[in-house]
Amino acid sequence: MRKGLVTAYFLACTLVVAYSADAVPAALAINTPAVLTAPSIATTPSVATETSTATASSIANTSSSNLSVIETQVETVALSSRDRALLQAREPQRSNVVPVVADEAGALLQQLVTAERAVRDPAVTGGELAYMGHLQQLVYRRLIERPDLREAVFGGIPQDLRGVADFNLAATADLYLFGPVRVTELPAWRIVSAPPINDLLRDYREAEAEFGVPWYYLAAINLVETRMGRIRGDSYAGAQGPMQFMPATWDIYGDGDINDTHDAILAAGRYLSAVGAPAKIEKAIWHYNHDNEYVDAVMKYAEIMRNDPSAFRGYYGWQVYYVMASGTYLLPVGWSKN
Repeated sequence: MRKGLVTAYFLACTLVVAYSADAVPAALAINTPAVLTAPSIATTPSVATETSTATASSIANTSSSNLSVIETQVETVALSSRDRALLQAREPQRSNVVPVVADEAGALLQQLVTAERAVRDPAVTGGELAYMGHLQQLVYRRLIERPDLREAVFGGIPQDLRGVADFNLAATADLYLFGPVRVTELPAWRIVSAPPINDLLRDYREAEAEFGVPWYYLAAINLVETRMGRIRGDSYAGAQGPMQFMPATWDIYGDGDINDTHDAILAAGRYLSAVGAPAKIEKAIWHYNHDNEYVDAVMKYAEIMRNDPSAFRGYYGWQVYYVMASGTYLLPVGWSKN
């Protein structure tokens, strides 16, 4: 609920790294000289980076007159790319691998289409779904890092995914502007697994039924605040729990345990209702966190899920990243500062 916890763990990496699921992982440094070292670091083949010369050159020169042709080419390439990515996702411990993100427009476009299609496919579940959600997260971060790739990538996005991509990129940009900068220490957090996806959906729906706040706003707040409850620890301002309540606010609107997922989600619905939701939902979210970029990001993620509830499946796989002056760090499940 307070600005700071979400500062930058949404940021993404460009390397493929793997960590042991049997040991408590260290933070993984991304694209900077390592300050902290993971128990194991291994490179693996990139996901969905193969593309034909014809497709890549065509994408780079996309115009309105040939867009439909390019979309067909992209869809054909993405289908085979998706098959390769799913095979990789099925390998043992594959969901614990950080996907490599392409550094070229044609390959990055393939990855975007592959990830967005996969997270909406009900046949993709478990580790495969987690892997694809993580890939989706990193693709949008890459587009923030590389503005020179955006025109070529967005020129080839299939029409039915264009609005989703626009909103995901804009929300990622909002969060890039959000929070303190030049942080020099990792936070005193512990990273845990998110609650089961169906449990979260049940809690959102219960809060919606009781307080009238649509479930997708609660899900978007949960995503931005703690990546669906993966973060255990206080924000720099002292906010706590999966929905990040200040203790004084919890005393008024909370019922039960501030760190309990079910109790926290219901308290968020209760609070948002008290400050104007659903009739004045944007104002209510601003009361939740007094930052315009935060509000805009939450509204955009919520709108995507309102139009397509299956989009939640992708966001459920997004991981915890933290940005310091020395670089961007992945905080994997099991990580603790202590």
